[in-house]
Amino acid sequence: MDSQAFTLLHVAISLIGILSGLPVLYGLLVTNRVSAATLLFLVTTVATSVSGFFFHRAHILPSHIVGIISLVLLTMAIVGLYSFHLRGAWRTIYVICAVTSLYLNVFVLVVQLFLKVPALHSLAPKGSEPPFAIAQGIVLVAFIALGVFALRRFRPSL
Repeated sequence: MDSQAFTLLHVAISLIGILSGLPVLYGLLVTNRVSAATLLFLVTTVATSVSGFFFHRAHILPSHIVGIISLVLLTMAIVGLYSFHLRGAWRTIYVICAVTSLYLNVFVLVVQLFLKVPALHSLAPKGSEPPFAIAQGIVLVAFIALGVFALRRFRPSL
């Protein structure tokens, strides 16, 4: 597979991970385990993180660090959900890991939007300007708030 096709596949998997993660997050907020969406979210988010390592780079980039963190979080979420069935502390671990994994994908999406969309790129060509920081700040605050609400509300029946 050539580099452009692989990039498109990686982006498609990433977007599926984000789009399937949204109903999972909603389910955490309303104590509804969305099984099919959860499986799709976990599988595509793992695939996103793993496939990111197949881009040829001479050295470790921040994206690699995000991928490693995401894979650790996803492993813990998968173990908590499928091995320990969200019993005890595993409910909390699952919620934190699932929400944080989704956040990391959205964080990378915002980075890519500022890199690839000309109108956004012109606002923050270096990725360190206020519009970029404000966008990432809004995303971070939103995910922290949603994560706290999910922790308080998600009480699945075992």
